[in-house]
Amino acid sequence: IFYVNMSSLVGTGSIQQHRAASHSSSSCFSRKRFQRVAGTRVHRRERETLSSSPTVMCQSVSETTTTAATSTATTSAAAPSQKSNEALKKENETLRRIISSMLKKVDKQTLAEVKQELLSIATATAESLDSATSTTNATTTTTTEAPTTTSTAAFDYASIAMPEPNTEFWKVPLRSVTAAPPDSNASPQDTDRMHVVHITAELAPLAKVGGLGDVVTGLARAVAQRGHIVETILPFYECIDKAQIENLRHECDIDVPKGFQFDGKLSIENVKTSIHRGTISGCEVILIRPESQNSQHIFKGGAIYGGGYNEIEAYLYLCRSALEYLKTYQNSPSIIHLHEWQTSAASMLYWDVYHEEGLLQDARVVLTIHNMDNPGECRAEEFEASGISGETYMDIDKAMDERTIGHNPERMSLLKGGIIYSNAVTTVSPSYARETLEGGAAGWLGTILAANREKYHGILNGIDTVLWDPARDANLPCDFTEETCIEAKAALKKYVQTGLGLEVNPDKPLIICVSRLVPQKGLHLIRHAIDRTAEWGGQFVLLGSGHGGGDFQGLAEGEYKDHPDIRLLIMYNETLSHLLFAASDITLVPSLFEPCGLTQMCAMRYGSLPLVRRTGGLADTVVDVDSKEGGNAGSDQLFGNGYVFDGVSEGELDGALRRALDAFKGRRGWWSSMQQKVMGLDWSWSQPAAGYVDVYRAARK
Repeated sequence: IFYVNMSSLVGTGSIQQHRAASHSSSSCFSRKRFQRVAGTRVHRRERETLSSSPTVMCQSVSETTTTAATSTATTSAAAPSQKSNEALKKENETLRRIISSMLKKVDKQTLAEVKQELLSIATATAESLDSATSTTNATTTTTTEAPTTTSTAAFDYASIAMPEPNTEFWKVPLRSVTAAPPDSNASPQDTDRMHVVHITAELAPLAKVGGLGDVVTGLARAVAQRGHIVETILPFYECIDKAQIENLRHECDIDVPKGFQFDGKLSIENVKTSIHRGTISGCEVILIRPESQNSQHIFKGGAIYGGGYNEIEAYLYLCRSALEYLKTYQNSPSIIHLHEWQTSAASMLYWDVYHEEGLLQDARVVLTIHNMDNPGECRAEEFEASGISGETYMDIDKAMDERTIGHNPERMSLLKGGIIYSNAVTTVSPSYARETLEGGAAGWLGTILAANREKYHGILNGIDTVLWDPARDANLPCDFTEETCIEAKAALKKYVQTGLGLEVNPDKPLIICVSRLVPQKGLHLIRHAIDRTAEWGGQFVLLGSGHGGGDFQGLAEGEYKDHPDIRLLIMYNETLSHLLFAASDITLVPSLFEPCGLTQMCAMRYGSLPLVRRTGGLADTVVDVDSKEGGNAGSDQLFGNGYVFDGVSEGELDGALRRALDAFKGRRGWWSSMQQKVMGLDWSWSQPAAGYVDVYRAARK
């Protein structure tokens, strides 16, 4: 079998994916922030310049290989087996000398572009020669081993059909892809098997509004892969698509105590509640829905939040019904894992009602705070929806919001109660944990966290690498991997430029911003980046919605209407977000604060370099390529993986944006190698899951 021994022509090293968890003195679990990403290396002698372009060189090689294939096939048909082998060997040596001679003259910037085309040519030639020799020499034995290639390496990216310009092309089904199932064998199996029950308001993709749903799904699945029993309890919202739930079935009905005011006193009624089971994205789920007429309004409406129900009432009912179900139909779980203010009251009810009465004795409670923005303010009479008097918790040492002392009415904070009553509290990145303890990010709750510092941990989130898998993504017109990144992203960039009606130009850097349009996300910086990108010769696509979207809608319909380089899409679409990550060169995340952030991880998974503001999880996941710890952009040692700026001013954003655009335009070979490198980083849930299992174990001691 004919092949080109590429390892003898180009010095290569495997892309190393390195993540490590460290346990700091402040009990923060983290990936090692300082990551070395070793990628393709080239010999120093190959830095000499070549006057001809990479395209011309590859055409020459292509012509040579085609001639070699034709010549060898003819020889094979006319000569005995031994002569065919000699001919193959001769042609192989000839081609090796030609390519070796050319590569000695190639500068470093062109190598990345040349390498993939050479591999494709060599693969095609090998297949042609293999077919020719096997026709007449079926019994010939060869001792030369052919290189392994993936199916994506042979894909003709030029054959991708372009969408019609200025259409909603993302709504057109592209193809059917079977996602690779999670490899349970790849996860270490824990011997101390635990039963973990999550209680949450969101779960992706069934009931997803923000990152909370993604985190719960990814964490639940990763811990289950380690051998633990994991279930997730969430509301059976009226608006969810039941078709997404596998094996949906009614399990039982239970009575749930629910309080209400009658004649100025707390009265209790039992709400008939239906319990349903099923599977969502590989996660075992338990869905809860009230059936009694006077509670049927709960979880009704066309949206997860903001429906036709009182959210305080609804989520207090969720907490009580989840505990009632666990008490009635299950043995006590090992861990009850709560998320955000919506389920914080379950920790209070568990210890003061169920555990106090000798029920669910073995469980310990873990609370994860995904965002300190909402403390879950609640009046005492509102808390009665849980079936328990709110006055029980109007105590400074329990859940009372001390800011409201002397106000009318005084209020409690459900999140504060959750922090105090839980055995362990986590947040979603080490940097955000430090910011909430020391930097004022938690506001008045910072003193509560400081008082509970010993049980407070920061664990960096992961992303769902099954959902976000460029090698098997049905949202894209083609698959791609690190090896095919350069050619594939060029084709996908053209695909998106065409569909959005932008100028089709591979030399214009494509910057995207996929974000909720709320003040936290740095709206003034996004607005400034749009203007600067247009001024500096790039392209910008915004995909997002939120109460801050009005100004951007005005820009879309006014200043930037039909602009050849700017598209502002004030909406959200999951398929389009995947397409944008795959097509883009840069992903902007200028958040004023960001507990963790998944956007920058998804971007890198798809070969888009992140440009972020240094805060929270963004600081834990992105190291500037030009920083001291990131390495110099022009050196051989590349430690950085994106661009970072400090502060909140437009000028500071300008500096990072200018550096990124200059690097894209002036160092294309280096830029392509960086895109491949960031694709190789491991942002899966494997390491975070190990951190959470450690927290579970510590909580049970």
